[in-house]
Amino acid sequence: MSRAVIIKFGLLAVIAIDLLAIVFLAYLIFGSGRAKNPSSQELIEFNIEKGQGARAIASNLKGEGIISNTLFFNYYVLQDKSANSLQAGKYELSPSMTIRQIAAKFKEGDVVADPGIKITIPEGYKTSEIEELLISSGFLFKESELQEAVGISAPLAREIFGLGFLSDLPPRATIDGFLFPDTYFFEQDSQLNSIVGKMLLNFNEKIPDATRVKIKARGKNLYEVVIMASLLEKEVRTLEDMKLVSGVLWKRMEIGMPLQVDATLAYITGNKTGEITNEDKLIDSPYNTYKYRGLPPTPIANPGLNAITAAIEPEVSNYLYYLSAPGGETVFSETLEEHNENKAKYLR
Repeated sequence: MSRAVIIKFGLLAVIAIDLLAIVFLAYLIFGSGRAKNPSSQELIEFNIEKGQGARAIASNLKGEGIISNTLFFNYYVLQDKSANSLQAGKYELSPSMTIRQIAAKFKEGDVVADPGIKITIPEGYKTSEIEELLISSGFLFKESELQEAVGISAPLAREIFGLGFLSDLPPRATIDGFLFPDTYFFEQDSQLNSIVGKMLLNFNEKIPDATRVKIKARGKNLYEVVIMASLLEKEVRTLEDMKLVSGVLWKRMEIGMPLQVDATLAYITGNKTGEITNEDKLIDSPYNTYKYRGLPPTPIANPGLNAITAAIEPEVSNYLYYLSAPGGETVFSETLEEHNENKAKYLR
């Protein structure tokens, strides 16, 4: 074979290799800009562990069905010089995303926000019960720490939290009773004041200025309303019954009659309302609404929106008495005689 022929074959080989390289490069570039399934609406949570390299990430992406070829991903992050800049965390991805889009998310650290620990506080929970719930959910609070935190005076609370409704509370008031029952998301390392502040902010939003103006127009103050709402929350179940009982209790206050609310005795003794005895009614405590007239000095629970609404908007009726039947029904009566008959009928 002549030297000219050898040179010719050599040139052809170089050209062929160059063409293959160009084709392969085009293949990689095209692949990195193409989604596995452009029409997919599936969302997949994908996690990158700390210290995880690009190759491991690519393998996991393929294993999760997000990309079709690890080569495309590895090539792209290599030529983009982002292979060492892919941030750990949880991401929300889809097979409809291109490798360029996926890599950009990883590079920017566009992680899914961690909602934190989900806590649902039932309506009518006492602060001590909320504290137990928080501790059992993993918050490292000491026993009674939350109760101490909400036992601060209204003026100090205004200074710390700066919320509008706190200005409506009398100086003797505390923020116990204002931890609004709801579902919350708290970060694991949340400080106690941050948690309390979030609940108070929720109260401030649920009971806006217009509602507080309505309370004042009816000759009451916010603290009285929340105390009354806490009684309603522990006494009856439905909004309709709460409004009727609210009317009964406000009426009793107007005529100088003791409220005689069993829930206040349960608050003192720690027993259930169905376990109240005649001896309990003789306990010398400002929370004993059989012995002392008017509202107890503080809320006995943290009421929800229905109870607060009922305390603000009582249903006017001729009733002066009520009782809770074992099945949960609230039975109303206008006279003491009728009330005693109902007790004999429903509370045997």
